[in-house]
Amino acid sequence: MSSFNEITVAQLGRLIGLPDAPAVIDVRTDEDAAADPRLVPGAVRRDWRRAGEWAREFAGRRAVILCQRGLKISQGACAWARHEGVEAETLEGGFEAWKTAGAPLVPAARLPARDDKGRTLWVTRSRPKVDRIACPWLIRRFVDPAAVFLFVAPAEVPAVAERFGAAPFDIEGVEWSHRGELCTFDVMLKEWGLETDALSRLAAIVRGADTARFDLAPQAAGLLAVSLGLSRMHRDDLAQLDAGMAVYDALYRWCRDAVDEAHNWPAGKPARGAAA
Repeated sequence: MSSFNEITVAQLGRLIGLPDAPAVIDVRTDEDAAADPRLVPGAVRRDWRRAGEWAREFAGRRAVILCQRGLKISQGACAWARHEGVEAETLEGGFEAWKTAGAPLVPAARLPARDDKGRTLWVTRSRPKVDRIACPWLIRRFVDPAAVFLFVAPAEVPAVAERFGAAPFDIEGVEWSHRGELCTFDVMLKEWGLETDALSRLAAIVRGADTARFDLAPQAAGLLAVSLGLSRMHRDDLAQLDAGMAVYDALYRWCRDAVDEAHNWPAGKPARGAAA
């Protein structure tokens, strides 16, 4: 039975990807991390020996701390974090339990280098519509919650990427971009091992909206309409990104939890096509 400050793999799996998800802190030893350099989605690496220092970053927040097996290292780091005002829990069974459950793991080697504050930095074209909002949503919810996004003039993306050490995305000729019929969102899912049922369903909607393939998903035309509307509501790209995050949060929850739910009027009337 889990203790009051312990969370199961299933419970954490339901929280990852949500806007109020806890911070996930990986305190595995360097040896254990080198043996399997993958990360629980959204996790940040921290040195367990310096828990009393980094715990202050998460004061007032909820956090899940994991080591290799959920024993002394994560328990000790969790105790330090709680001392510093963090609502901290350990992951029952640690990294090994997450891996054994077949839950998604993100290859650390496939992530861009982080800046001196531990953040990934990305750059793309200004005035985003679909893919350039969907990809930041994916990154912040499943890869790096602190990721920074720079929106610049299309012609300047490569130079900004080089000068500022940012990873360019959704432009031609770079790693993180369209490949054949796949859009950038699809590519990121594949490269990061995030092809869950819910995210794959969302990817079809994004791809349909981004490439005018409305046959791929009935929701694609609606996503394009909302995306175009947001681009006209907001002159500031970061304000548009903030607004778009809520759109993708809602779509993700539908893809994960509500695809079989129908709605009709008047209340209680069977949905069209439902069995009598």
